[in-house]
Amino acid sequence: MPETSVPPRGQPVKPWAILLAAGQGRRLAAATGGLAKQFLHWQGMPLYWHAAKAMSRSAAVAGIVFVFPPADYDAHAENLRALYAAGDLGLPCLTAVGGALRQDSVRHGLAALPADVRHVLIHDAARPFVSPALIRKICASLESGVPGAIPALPVTDTIKTVSHDLVTGTLPRHTLRAVQTPQGFRLDLLLQAHCHAEKQKLNVTDDASLLEEMGCEIHVVEGEAANVKITNPEDMDLLRPPHALPRPCTGMGYDVHRYAPGGRPMRLGGVLIPAGPEVAAHSDGDVLLHALTDAILGCAGLGDIGQHFSDKDPRFDNISSALLLDEALDMVRKKGVQLCHADLTLIAQTPRLAPHREEIRKNIARLLALPANCVNLKASTEEGLGFTGRAEGIKAYAVVTAWAGARAAFAPPSFLQRDI
Repeated sequence: MPETSVPPRGQPVKPWAILLAAGQGRRLAAATGGLAKQFLHWQGMPLYWHAAKAMSRSAAVAGIVFVFPPADYDAHAENLRALYAAGDLGLPCLTAVGGALRQDSVRHGLAALPADVRHVLIHDAARPFVSPALIRKICASLESGVPGAIPALPVTDTIKTVSHDLVTGTLPRHTLRAVQTPQGFRLDLLLQAHCHAEKQKLNVTDDASLLEEMGCEIHVVEGEAANVKITNPEDMDLLRPPHALPRPCTGMGYDVHRYAPGGRPMRLGGVLIPAGPEVAAHSDGDVLLHALTDAILGCAGLGDIGQHFSDKDPRFDNISSALLLDEALDMVRKKGVQLCHADLTLIAQTPRLAPHREEIRKNIARLLALPANCVNLKASTEEGLGFTGRAEGIKAYAVVTAWAGARAAFAPPSFLQRDI
């Protein structure tokens, strides 16, 4: 970890942060097997390191003092060095030994600060979700000259005072705030406040209370709902991997078939076209379903139709393209992909496709298990140009839109196990 340094003359001295990671977390002990909450891992790193990274990304903090429990201080300091080696924060870091009470740990952290520090942030290591924006907001308040600044949220529940299970009063909710960390202070005032607390034997739950005891005005800035402190067993749910959020994906397919007298009867989208030319094909030759199958496989990154249903494999001789499509749909569903729209284009000089368009569109919607208005079909000629213009064949394009979620295990096409 880098040594501390003095900023060039004339530049403002940024606050240092004290990261309190010395607590025992007794309320969570049963759920964590005795591990203090600040050392629980989330996304592969202990919670206190996430808070440190937020301090680093804020660009408003000059350095960090990590306060670790005395019982295994050396082990935690060594782990910190390993974390720093793997992902340099870009800030000088120091360590201090924690005390019996929270305010003792703060006091030990204050004693470790460099001599030139004027402002300090105090943050609970069990608040790993703090944002760089909130840190900057506290630092900006300190720069404005206030003695102290704390983040807080309005209280949404009605708060009552209770004695012996009886209500003794109701507090005016509009005057109440739920306080968070980091809390920022002028260092000289905070040092005085801790000396005062020692003399008066005060025991408080946050540093702002110490300055309040001395009559200092504490400025409140808007906190963040996401800046949760891991405290109770139910808070552990926040550290579990989230369900994969759906993401949009698109697949594109293209296929051509040559007209060949004596070939397969023309089928388009699973619909027989009685007046259509016969086509050369290994399967039933449905050019539209082949393009659609390619597009569907593309949504899940599963290659193309030839990789799964080779035209060299005798099992697929004259097989229904609707069956191949169904197997492709099964594959992508197992990958967590859900189709939502298909846009299809047929290009042929002959036959005339307009009389069959609606039947084809509805049949494809049925095969895809989509509403009819989620399938679009277009047909066009190429005005006598190319092989389609010379009526030598037909081609099809397909674009499929889908949502991809959690990936499931890939299974080979089930119909390969069937007698076809």
